[in-house]
Amino acid sequence: MNARKVFILMAAAFGWAGCATPEARIQRRPEIFARLTLAEQETIRKGGVNVGFDQEMVKLGLGEPDRVRSRTDARGTTDVWIYATYDRSDGLPLYRGWYHRYYGWGDPLYPYYLDYPARRTHEYLRVAFDVSGKVSSIEKDQRDRY
Repeated sequence: MNARKVFILMAAAFGWAGCATPEARIQRRPEIFARLTLAEQETIRKGGVNVGFDQEMVKLGLGEPDRVRSRTDARGTTDVWIYATYDRSDGLPLYRGWYHRYYGWGDPLYPYYLDYPARRTHEYLRVAFDVSGKVSSIEKDQRDRY
């Protein structure tokens, strides 16, 4: 492999990994971060969310969700964002969710090393939104290792 290909691969890897931190997400969307209160900014910098945050604020703090579910009840249809890790069958973590996938032809593709046959999905966080698009509840796994 020539030096140019190695450089391009390394640049792409650093670019993908950069989206994985709150600071990188803040740098990508400074206009959203600037409109927040100091307390909200601090929560997002720590990689957290609070009840009342909108979807853009949640994306700044946590990143893109691994899964999105719709829930319909008497109040209307709302979204639930799920954040997950993937573990081996013995419980050891393989990788965290969203930022390990990329898209081609409209479908998510996973690098070969992530196709582990006995992997288990561990949902460590769920963020539910109300009909106005604000966080109404946060469910966190008590045994969260991450």
